[in-house]
Amino acid sequence: MSISKNYSRSEFACKCGCGFDTVDTETLDVLQKLRDHFNESVRITSGCRCAKYNKRIGGAKRSKHVQGRATDIQVANILPAKVANYLSAAYPRKYGIGRYSTFTHIDTRSGGAARWGHN
Repeated sequence: MSISKNYSRSEFACKCGCGFDTVDTETLDVLQKLRDHFNESVRITSGCRCAKYNKRIGGAKRSKHVQGRATDIQVANILPAKVANYLSAAYPRKYGIGRYSTFTHIDTRSGGAARWGHN
């Protein structure tokens, strides 16, 4: 089921198969702007997580993935560092941006910016 121009609900579904597949519209907007900026596809490697699955994989206790407000992504043909640099420049005072060697985390938390990791 398509939920936006370039994304379907199944891309955000919890990997455990429980059926949790919520994603907020702000996250969809950020992902669409990212896709448009690089003109490349964005792969969701981790979207929604039910609390049980999040705990099983060692996710943070208050993970935004559990709220449907976070995604781990890979942009085709673009290094994760370049993706994180773009997101940090586009949203300097908000959101959570995590830098990892093979993907970038983005969440639409409220209450300011959070940055972690290096790549």
